[in-house]
Amino acid sequence: MPTPEADIVVDDPTVPADNSPAVVSTRTVEIVVSLLLLALAGLFCFDNWRTGIAWEADGPQPGYFPFYLGLFLAGASLYGLVTAVVTRTGAAQTFLTRDQLRRVMQVFIPTLLFCLFTQWLGLYVASFLLIAGFMRTIGRIALWKSLLTAFLFAVIMFFTFDVAFDVIMPKGPLEAAFGY
Repeated sequence: MPTPEADIVVDDPTVPADNSPAVVSTRTVEIVVSLLLLALAGLFCFDNWRTGIAWEADGPQPGYFPFYLGLFLAGASLYGLVTAVVTRTGAAQTFLTRDQLRRVMQVFIPTLLFCLFTQWLGLYVASFLLIAGFMRTIGRIALWKSLLTAFLFAVIMFFTFDVAFDVIMPKGPLEAAFGY
């Protein structure tokens, strides 16, 4: 009797090749992330220190607890930074290959454009473009299915949020043309 795992075989022709060149090592990513978190913790601590971190007669000032959370974040970031610099285990490990980066960018760039287009076109038109684009380019789904699915999703979203629940969503020129 065959096992259930062996019954389903899915081959993805777009899987990154094993011989793709490395873009960045794990150690480099750990150092960069630790430095970014340390900078964020410094900003966090400074801003809360400016707000007030003392203990008043009626309790703590607004920045008291967030300041100490920033100190914990700074301590954890320093620990991660020192660990990444001192131990050289991640230097040889590949964090990201060129093919993997290409696949990440295939999702990141359209999503970034979606965020930008939402400001001008509204949420529903931008969602339509994002869904149709993803289905067509990444999913390789027929154009009519991509357009129909994206249209139905945008319409259902519109009626759910704007009509049924009366939630204010970013609108663009298309919604304005229909009086919304």
